[in-house]
Amino acid sequence: MAEIDFRNPKYYTNRELSWILFDHRVLAEARDRAIPLFERLKFLSISASNLDEFFMIRVASLQDMVNAKYTKTDIAGLKPQEQLKLLDPAIHSLVELQYSTYNRSLVPQLRQNGLQIIRQHEELTESEAVFADAYFEEHVYPVLTPMAVDSSRPFPLIRNKTLNIAALVQKKGGKGELEFATVQVPGVLSRVVELPSQDGRKVILLEEIIERNMHKLFLNYDIVCAHPYQIMRNADLTIEEDEAADLLKEIEKQLKKRQWGEAIRLEVEAEMDKRLLKILKEALGIDDSYIYRIDGPLDLTVLMKLYGLEGFEHLKSPVHTPQPVPELQPGCDIFAELRKGDVLLHHPYQTFEPVVDFIRQAARDPEVLAIKQTLYRVSGNSPIIRALALAAENGKQVTVLVELKARFDEENNIVWAKMLEKAGCHVIYGLVGLKTHCKITLVVRREEDGIRRYVHLGTGNYNDATAKLYTDIGLMTCHEDVGEDATAVFNMLSGYSEPLIWNKLSLAPIWLKEKFLYLIDRERRYALEGRPARIIAKMNSLCDEDIIEALYRASAAGVRIDLIVRGICCLKVGIRGVSENITVRSIVGSFLEHSRIFYFENDEHYEIYCGSADWMPRNLERRVEILFPVVDPGLKERIVHILRELLRDNVKASILQEDGSYEKVNRRGKAPFQVQEAFCREAVALAGREDQETLSDKRTFIPEISH
Repeated sequence: MAEIDFRNPKYYTNRELSWILFDHRVLAEARDRAIPLFERLKFLSISASNLDEFFMIRVASLQDMVNAKYTKTDIAGLKPQEQLKLLDPAIHSLVELQYSTYNRSLVPQLRQNGLQIIRQHEELTESEAVFADAYFEEHVYPVLTPMAVDSSRPFPLIRNKTLNIAALVQKKGGKGELEFATVQVPGVLSRVVELPSQDGRKVILLEEIIERNMHKLFLNYDIVCAHPYQIMRNADLTIEEDEAADLLKEIEKQLKKRQWGEAIRLEVEAEMDKRLLKILKEALGIDDSYIYRIDGPLDLTVLMKLYGLEGFEHLKSPVHTPQPVPELQPGCDIFAELRKGDVLLHHPYQTFEPVVDFIRQAARDPEVLAIKQTLYRVSGNSPIIRALALAAENGKQVTVLVELKARFDEENNIVWAKMLEKAGCHVIYGLVGLKTHCKITLVVRREEDGIRRYVHLGTGNYNDATAKLYTDIGLMTCHEDVGEDATAVFNMLSGYSEPLIWNKLSLAPIWLKEKFLYLIDRERRYALEGRPARIIAKMNSLCDEDIIEALYRASAAGVRIDLIVRGICCLKVGIRGVSENITVRSIVGSFLEHSRIFYFENDEHYEIYCGSADWMPRNLERRVEILFPVVDPGLKERIVHILRELLRDNVKASILQEDGSYEKVNRRGKAPFQVQEAFCREAVALAGREDQETLSDKRTFIPEISH
């Protein structure tokens, strides 16, 4: 037999087309009639938000490559121009399905359940029209800034992702030429306006109220036509880090440019006047393929505002309250508990509060000498930031690496960085050329037997808000080897050279990829020798060519590989002699699957790792990431239990097919099993046990996944 070329582009899926399939899976939740109606609204909003970011970053990046005449092919053998050509119909089809879902399914069902969305202001009753006009006069009119375009007033700069109304106006009496005018729908006002109604509840969107009252903005003109539009601009920041004397100032400067980047998408009302559309198209310099004629409200992320309306709780899923962690009860001495053994946290099923308390206690403890932490994304009113500031004020040595280049969180992180500096913290603004994406906290404490280091490592951000929505794993330990490695991590980040060896942790961009390749190849060698070999890996995305080739080689050698990949997956399954032993599933549910977990059988002595990195080139080669082992036998069993349950899901899981499509699991008469609901029940049961017995103590939770 001829040797297989595992690098053959036909064995790989284009990253961007794989992402489109992922957003279809999100949209499928909005189309699922088994899901509560308002949850479906939320999923449609999420799919729209996902697509916005995809355009601003991925499509924009491809367009930049085309403009720069970059012709290198991707993992699937496609040039940038070829990728854009394939994406055009795929994205248009996705948008059509979004609005079909909204118009044909969600809007009628909302009406049946007592909520009517007024699509056009002409549908208002007389009393509703009076209310809308009064609302405009009192709340909206003072905020608006109408802008005309003529020989003395050039076409205005339309900001990224702002909703606007364009109009053709003519001097009263039909005199003179048609002129273009535009007004921005103010983002400071709620876009959803509830109307007084005797017949159920009614809402209208703010742009309809403004459009109805456009004549009041141009008193000497007749409004010939008026239609809403929205543009999207290239938001992929280009930061010249090597040239920047001050990274913070350079990023602040680039953030301003994001509002005025090249226009890459124009959304307009489907029935927009052709003359108006022509003016916008020429002024923005946008191609027809990037113009989207929308049959419905522009920017479906507004549906999240509808989701927030009070009084429709019966149309939403019950809210899960994150449960206490049995080993770390509220008010306990966290340091004393960690000296008893490592603690595993499973968010959002278990509360994030122990992580916050870890830093709060360290801030107040007179024996704590230093706190060091990396921050990538934090919440708007972060208790962790407050605790770090308190620690500095209490005289602790506080070092915080704030990653200023965290996409779309740059402004937020700049604010926090400045505040921490004012409080007396030593703030590091990331590393040149690398994003610091790892999640690690180190607390150095003076104790009777000497200095002891306490460490938290996680797969998710130090964000108390998203910790209620994202599934993540956290490990808290005072293991000496981990503490030594943690110190080395922060010494590297603050400028010292890396250590010669690591005890437990593996870091990107230098060592981590080689570690993964070694672990995968070890399973391949075991399989060739007839020894037990198995890989289970859970992550957000898989698109690294070296990793995929290693997985193909392991599969060809007989290694059984189960991948749980939420989003992008460039690997193909079912290829004879290449990937027959690989399965890929994606779970899209109420919580965002965010944890990264890796299981390697290792000849029956299985190893478990968790970390912050996906199997993507950016994570393995251009970011600071940490992979940490779970070594405590009981905690390893809990992780294996988590993986086994994820592989059991037959409600929210979609399976990658040989043709590249995804299909829901065929239950074939089996009872439905939804893993996120199961973990919610487990967390409640675990927190309620009087003896505080943990899952790791129960031998029944050791699954026979090897067979």
